[in-house]
Order: sequence, then structure tokens, then C-alpha cells
Amino acid sequence: MKFGGTSMAGTERIRRVANIVRAQAARGDQVAVVVSAMAGETDRLVNFCREANPLYDPAEYDVVVASGEQVTSGLLALTLQALGCKSRSWLGWQLPIHTIEAHAKARVESIDAEALIASMEAGEIAVIPGFQGLSEDNRVTTLGRGGSDTSAVAVAAAIKADRCDIYTDVDGVYTTDPRIVAKAKKQKAVTYEEMLELASVGAKVLQTRSVGLAMKEKVRVQVLSSFIGEGAPPADELPGTMIVSDEEMDELVEKGLMERQLVTGIAHDKNEAKVILTRVPDRPGAVANIFEPLAAASINVDMIIQNVGRDKGETDVTFTVPQSDLARAQALLEDRRGEIGFNRIITDSKIAKISVVGVGMKSHAGVASSMFRALSDRGINIQAISTSEIKISVMIDEDETELAVRVLHTAYGLDAAD
Repeated sequence: MKFGGTSMAGTERIRRVANIVRAQAARGDQVAVVVSAMAGETDRLVNFCREANPLYDPAEYDVVVASGEQVTSGLLALTLQALGCKSRSWLGWQLPIHTIEAHAKARVESIDAEALIASMEAGEIAVIPGFQGLSEDNRVTTLGRGGSDTSAVAVAAAIKADRCDIYTDVDGVYTTDPRIVAKAKKQKAVTYEEMLELASVGAKVLQTRSVGLAMKEKVRVQVLSSFIGEGAPPADELPGTMIVSDEEMDELVEKGLMERQLVTGIAHDKNEAKVILTRVPDRPGAVANIFEPLAAASINVDMIIQNVGRDKGETDVTFTVPQSDLARAQALLEDRRGEIGFNRIITDSKIAKISVVGVGMKSHAGVASSMFRALSDRGINIQAISTSEIKISVMIDEDETELAVRVLHTAYGLDAAD
């Protein structure tokens, strides 16, 4: 069971979480719980680091920011004990959770789960701080933003859990953002592949890395709400959304528990910015000269379009980067203007990416043309397109985001019946 920052924000909410955990354990399950820091706490700790030393040492930064989860894990263990449960906390270094790569963005490599499993078999509820681990040189590490979801999936894989329930402030995965489309439907199940695409294109229910790990380790994940009343159905009765393999999805369809859908969801992301480089030499290696320095600076490039070449052996190259990286990307490219050979940089941060995701696209033609026609009929201009086997994304003007999401949700028949 994993609980996020809003679920752990203060003693009242921690008591509510403790009651949910106690109810699950009362069903005879062995339970491990992974917790985030209280909402806003990590940001507060990050600011302390910046105030102490703007050029902070990442290893010491990790010592500070990992403390938020240490507090909530101890408080939840104490609260469970007050409710009459056997419980103890296990810090990342006590298991230990071995990580590799850099501080502040470490990756889980392995977990020594033997002592943890023995404790659970003895009837103890294990409480584990998310987001933290131990480096090869025995320093505390953190996994980067959203790392607690990854911690939860990694722990579930290590103890061979039947299921990993991720409790959050939404009660499942919807066909789109219910704040934009009131008729959005909660999905009973989506595949790992679909969830991975939805997470990567703006759906904020689960962190991308956690879904990738669940897919690799075949961990069944359920997304459900921690803001539930006393009489709510238990997690075993699947009130949330299950993230499952293609094979399990086929079984659910055969049993009549799920309908096979062409499109699973519509996601939107306003955190992208467009960059156009004009009059780039149209020759081998020119595009590599643009994207290699961006990759070296860990700037993630998404949509890429190389326009039709001009008469003078030149072309325009358009691509998108995260808005937060736009200034850095611009500075890097300006530094290499001579090497790349472009004429000028044009940027636009008032754009949005709208994505249609569904595993049904693999076997059905016409999904893209339906998208383009629906947007065209409402006068929405498409500035760029990118596709994968189960996803089509388009770049549009930011002001048209909500309209585009509503139009596409209706066009693909996803609106819930009144």
C-alpha cells in the first residue's frame, strides 16, 4: 500500500491512513506500506538547502530532503501501534534499498527484503519511507520527484506482493481529466503500456518510472483514493483502476468485466514549449549537432519536425522541450550557432500537447483521421504531430486545450451516459 503527500498531510489524515491499513491487515493480509512526505514538506526542505548553499552538494541535499519521508513513516508506525497493530518503520538504509546513479535522481537496483518479509510473516505491518535508498558508497540517496511511487512498486516486486495499491487524491484513472470533461469515465483497468503512454503525455495519476518498473517486474498496480468514508468497499473489491498486463486485460474482457476500447484516454500537457531553428543546413549530421548538446544537458526533446528542404540546401527544424528547460535549451543552442549553422531561434511557450492513447489502435485504422477531422471541424489548428504504436499526440495553441480535450472525448465515444 502506498500513500502520497496529501494523504499524509497532518495527524488527522495519518490516522485515516492508519485505519485503512488496519482494515486491510484485518482481512488476514501481510501488509507493507510506503509513504510520501507530508504535502509541501519536500519543497520546504529543498528551499532550506538552497538557502544554506545555492551550489549545494547533491549528497548532502539527499540527506536533508529524505527526512520528510522518515518523519511520516515513524508517525504512521506510531499511529498504527496506538490502534493496537504491531508495526515498525524500515528506513531505506535499514532494508537496504540499493540504488545506482546520481544523487537526487537515483534508480533502485535491488532490495534486500529478507528481514522485511520475516517481519511481515511475524504479523508486523512494515512502514517504509518512499523516495529514499542507499548508494554504493553507503550514502542516503533520493529517487527524484514522484519517487515514492517507484519505491512502492520496487518493494512490491521485492516481496512478490499480490498487488501494489497506490492511494492518491483521485479514485482511479479516468478517460480524461474530470475537471475538464464532467462526463469522463473511471476505467476499471488499463494496460501497463497505455498507462505508460498516458503518464508520459501529461496524465499525473502515476509517475512514468513507476509504471515502467511495474511493467518490467509484472507488478499488478491499483490506483484508488485514500479520501474514503468508513463504509467504503475494501481495496480487494476493486473500487479503483487496475494497471495490468495485456494478457490479464484479455481475461477481463473475456469475463465481461471490461469492454474492449479503441481509445483508453485523452491526456493534455501545457508544460511544453516549441523551438524552431530556421535555415539549418540540410546535410548529414546537422540534426545531430542540434540534439546532442540538449541530450548531454539532460533536456528531454519530444516532438520533432524537419520541414521540407529549401532550394539552398537548408531546412527548418521544429521540436518541443519542457517549458522549465526552454531558457537553458535556447542558451545552449545560441552557444553553438556557428557549429549548427542556423539563422535564428523562434520559441513559443503558449502551446499544449493533446494525446489520444489506446491499445486498440494497434488493430484499427482511422484513429488519426478521426482526431484530425474532429479538431478541424472546431477550427483547431495542428502545429505538429507525433505518434507511437498506441498514441497520437498533436501540438496546438494553449488557449484551445480544454476545447480540444472535450471535442476528442466526444469524438471517440468516451462520454459517460447521463
